[in-house]
Amino acid sequence: MTAPSVAATHAPPDPAVPVPRRWWALGAICLSVLVLGFDSTILNVALPDLAVQLHADTGQLQWIVDAYLVVFAAAMLPAGLLGDRFGRRKMLIAGLVLFGAASLVGTFADSADTLIAVRAVMGLGGALIMPLGMAIIPSLFPPGERPRAVAVMTAGMALGMPLGPILGGALLNHFWWGSIFLVNVPLIVVGIAALVLLVPESRNPAVPRVDLLSAVLGVGGLGALTFGIIQGPGDGWGSVTVVGTLTASVLLLAGLVLRERSQPHPMLDLSLLADRTYRWNTLATVLVTFVLMGALFVLPQYLQSVLGNDALGTGVRMMPLMGGLLVAARLAERLVAKVSVRWVVTGGLLLVSAALFLGSGTGVADGYGWTALWLSVLGLGMGFTMVPAMGAAMAALPEDRAGVGSGLLQTLRQSASAVGVALLGSLLAGIYTGRLDTHGLPGAAAETARGSVSGAQSVAELTHDAALAVSAHSAFLHGMDTVLLVCGLAAVLSAALIGLRMPGRVAGRVAADGAGADGAGGLVADPAGDPAQSEA
Repeated sequence: MTAPSVAATHAPPDPAVPVPRRWWALGAICLSVLVLGFDSTILNVALPDLAVQLHADTGQLQWIVDAYLVVFAAAMLPAGLLGDRFGRRKMLIAGLVLFGAASLVGTFADSADTLIAVRAVMGLGGALIMPLGMAIIPSLFPPGERPRAVAVMTAGMALGMPLGPILGGALLNHFWWGSIFLVNVPLIVVGIAALVLLVPESRNPAVPRVDLLSAVLGVGGLGALTFGIIQGPGDGWGSVTVVGTLTASVLLLAGLVLRERSQPHPMLDLSLLADRTYRWNTLATVLVTFVLMGALFVLPQYLQSVLGNDALGTGVRMMPLMGGLLVAARLAERLVAKVSVRWVVTGGLLLVSAALFLGSGTGVADGYGWTALWLSVLGLGMGFTMVPAMGAAMAALPEDRAGVGSGLLQTLRQSASAVGVALLGSLLAGIYTGRLDTHGLPGAAAETARGSVSGAQSVAELTHDAALAVSAHSAFLHGMDTVLLVCGLAAVLSAALIGLRMPGRVAGRVAADGAGADGAGGLVADPAGDPAQSEA
């Protein structure tokens, strides 16, 4: 027996009677999740500025990104249950308040360590916002309207992704780096007001209590894993700290899995992975998220510190990635209807690998044109992979497990993001520091230069040391190319695995009134006996 689903509990008594003003209420929810879309990309263009102004090295930059992701991933497990017990609207507002308060504090942070702590609190707020925003939808909309409502909410968050780099760049060109956090505050204030006025409260007090031990095991295990990976290049992979931390992470995560398997109402319901359609589409989503986070970590530093663009120019130059993603997202549904989720996702992963292999050939003398080419292809591949895979994963679940399945999918995605930044960032840091020539520099200047390519560029400008700048650019590019090559190889292997193992073929169109109770796309059996996604 599984825990009552977030998506299934406390739905309207009569789904045939729509909730008044439900589309306005959905707009309020979309405004709430928009800040998460902004935050997922706006920070990346600020990384070079943070490296210089806060004297943050590569490891601290990784933690500024990962502190948010680690807490977000682990805290999403109990967030749905908290919303069910105490009120979904109330906990969603609490998440927005927490996110806004942390953003305000982050605006005035004066050190990398302070900003890391702020990002962790923002992750806790985000963990309440994302799943509870989705959980409110079934209490507002009848089954026939839910797929459209989910699509609108997803688009609301996705809208922030391409706007984030441009908005962040514009703010950084005219204000200090803290403005990228301050911009969250007015959005959150308006979002809270809209939620209070438009969204009715819903809850289900009968759900089981939050398993505090499981939550602690999740945060501790993922945090220890991330810490060990980030510290590896600096402390040495054989150091007591790194080995001990990684061992502790394995024990904590194993403890989490064992405990959840023994619970009658698990927060992390791994039994969902027994469904082949859900399992392989979830895996595809996780793999492509891992690759995307690696690319987003290295790209802004390359565009700003190596090619010499300002923050706004960096944001604008990342648009081919977002543009390709949005184009593919619109075309993916049509392709799925003609072939299958399996082959669209496989093709998307192959496009991702092709783009990354092109990117891994970037040289010091290459201009932006080459980068724009492979970024466009990468965006297309991301869209053809992530959009149909996430849709098929959720369509594979019955309505009474949709909330639990969504929570597991989002938790795995955020975990992959955190591990991707930690692992690929550590690979970049190890190669960069190993190849950088700091001969003749004073100790403090050499330490700054080894911390990040942005730091080395700053030292080179202050000391008029052209040789240091050349060495830093060459070392960073070698590290970036290696990161992209590793990601490309991972994408190729993922494409082969998905192509061989993912079940499911679109078996035809199912009318909305016959698509099944969930209304999110019916499941029909294909000739091989595997559930396949059909269009809603």
